[in-house]
Amino acid sequence: MQFANPQEARDFLAKHPEVRSIELMLIDAGGIPRGKLLHRDELLAMYENGRPLPSSILSLTIQGEDVEESGLVWEVADADCWTYPLPGSLCLQPWRAVPTGQVQVSMHPTQGLPATPGDPRHVLARTIDALKADGYHPVMAVELEFYLLDKARDANGRPQPAVQMNGVRPQAPQVYGVYELEQMQPFLDDLYAACEVQGLPVRTAISEYAPGQLELTLEHRFDALQAVDEGVRYKRLVKGVANRHGLQACFMAKPFGDQAGSGLHMHVSLADENGNNLMASDDPQGTPLLRHAIGGMMATLDDALAIFCPNANSFRRFQANSYAPLAKSWGVNNRTVSFRVPGGPAGSRHVEHRICGADANPYLAAAAILAGIHKGIREQIDPGPAIVGNGYEQARETLPTDWLTALRNLENSSWAREALGEDFLKVFLAIKWAEYRQFMGEVGEQDWRWYLNHA
Repeated sequence: MQFANPQEARDFLAKHPEVRSIELMLIDAGGIPRGKLLHRDELLAMYENGRPLPSSILSLTIQGEDVEESGLVWEVADADCWTYPLPGSLCLQPWRAVPTGQVQVSMHPTQGLPATPGDPRHVLARTIDALKADGYHPVMAVELEFYLLDKARDANGRPQPAVQMNGVRPQAPQVYGVYELEQMQPFLDDLYAACEVQGLPVRTAISEYAPGQLELTLEHRFDALQAVDEGVRYKRLVKGVANRHGLQACFMAKPFGDQAGSGLHMHVSLADENGNNLMASDDPQGTPLLRHAIGGMMATLDDALAIFCPNANSFRRFQANSYAPLAKSWGVNNRTVSFRVPGGPAGSRHVEHRICGADANPYLAAAAILAGIHKGIREQIDPGPAIVGNGYEQARETLPTDWLTALRNLENSSWAREALGEDFLKVFLAIKWAEYRQFMGEVGEQDWRWYLNHA
């Protein structure tokens, strides 16, 4: 695990004398940023000596409540565990009313014990290292869909899409509508400007398949860990910019029962150490390596589904003819399947993993995807024939459609224990079972409010 050089802090403080506070954030198992607001006088010491955070910070439900069964609360006396800053993560939060910085931290491998095994970024780093040891360098990109909502609720107390510049609240999907993007221009202008300040490679904006739903793409990175770091920081930025505009950016998987869900699409290929795409092929179906990668992702999908779909709400996204997948299926240039090989030139050949909801933790989703790929390559798993045409009509082996089944599959998975780490899995499952019991016992299966402010 590489941490930042203290010179980064010295340079930042010298360049930004106006900054008085810096947001320190650590990403927990639920994908939620947790941390503190530091005074500028504390920043350099944190770079030089680390910053302690309580062990319980990695054992929280999405409601921010301790999960004692995780083993990171009372039995370890809620011990201080040292975190250190990640290289290149120190930047400005341009959406703040007062000049404020931001820095992302991760647990130190030894000084962060006993909390280190619960750090989801470590899980992904280990998975990447395992692939590199076999000569495969994962190249990734993150796509996140989200809704832009009013903070005010409708007459029934439910969320509603944000009013556009023209004073109209959108009602129709208007997918790919350029006029709809124009109506969101003040928000998008500030979002692009903030991404530029933070060095995030945000590119194309799309009006997605629902009123108020957007997607902005991030560039592929040869360093997969960097790609996911950027995805996590982008999500934090979108929420911050929306808040500055008096709006709410919602990354729930299915905030509206009658509208499209929001996905986290992960694009992945494998390269050699020089960056040459090992999946490149003139054949649209790619190389045997690409097909084995898909075979591995298909073979581990049931076991990993609770990672890709971590909440009860996540499973409401899976509906036929909704651009969300329903089965263990793959195809070329086909958005009705779970694993899509996009068209394009031979050198760009890769897989788009379309299972995850936008509420998934990108670190854990990427780790499970890459671990599945590694299994497929090692065992040369055949994914079967590619789907041609409507994958919804040809669904053979459908996905589990409920949270309970997914959690049980993950709990009983020997592959997950090996791929993600037994210590991490203990913490993660303790958290998810606590959330499951609380959700089912307190609010009932149909209540959406539980997730709205946390996704």
